[in-house]
Amino acid sequence: MEPTSSPFKSVRGVRRVFNAWRYSMQGLAAATRHEAAFRQELLLAAVLVPAAFFVGRSLIEILLLLGTVFVVLIAELLNSALETLADAVSVEHHPLIGRAKDIGSAAVWLSLALLTLVWAAVLWDRFV
Repeated sequence: MEPTSSPFKSVRGVRRVFNAWRYSMQGLAAATRHEAAFRQELLLAAVLVPAAFFVGRSLIEILLLLGTVFVVLIAELLNSALETLADAVSVEHHPLIGRAKDIGSAAVWLSLALLTLVWAAVLWDRFV
């Protein structure tokens, strides 16, 4: 075994793909169960995903609208993972852990700003 190999890495092939899918579903379930912000953004996605098909007039517009929704969910998942890991390391105040959490939060905020700008532009173009 190589020194950089992990004994926790799964096998190759179809089993690896199945395991990756299973771990991803566990992650989505954990985020839904433990992260209020992710649940709120899922609710937002439940409204915006169908709306994208009504608002978008072309495939590109629909994909842009859907893409911004998924970027928000992805940013929130990464931020939640970072916060969970940071809390596992230490729940005591540490300036570097605080900085990491703030940076993760900034990523979520920027993704929400992007969603707002894209949706506003497409809505403006469609209805004004």
